[in-house]
Amino acid sequence: MRGTKPDYQIKIAKERIRILFSEADNAAKDDPELAKRYMKLAKRIGMRYNVRLGKLKRKFCKRCYSYFTAKNSQRRLKRGILIITCKECGHVQRYPYKGKKK
Repeated sequence: MRGTKPDYQIKIAKERIRILFSEADNAAKDDPELAKRYMKLAKRIGMRYNVRLGKLKRKFCKRCYSYFTAKNSQRRLKRGILIITCKECGHVQRYPYKGKKK
């Protein structure tokens, strides 16, 4: 197909994205700007190689790319919706949420 990347490149891209998220997690407390840079790089790698971030996209702000920690984000559950508010830029993200079935 046109525009598809080889499997080895997609595998390397997923590994790089995983590494960037772990590095952002380590750097978020000391240097938030470095964590933002890691998030921008992870997003660009995902777009270039058509790799979905999945649940990882809930860990950073889509507008300002700040890595979410307890200090710079607010998470709420409201009627089956997870609401994440970035305290740096004020952007609100909403995701559907299903609770555990009893």
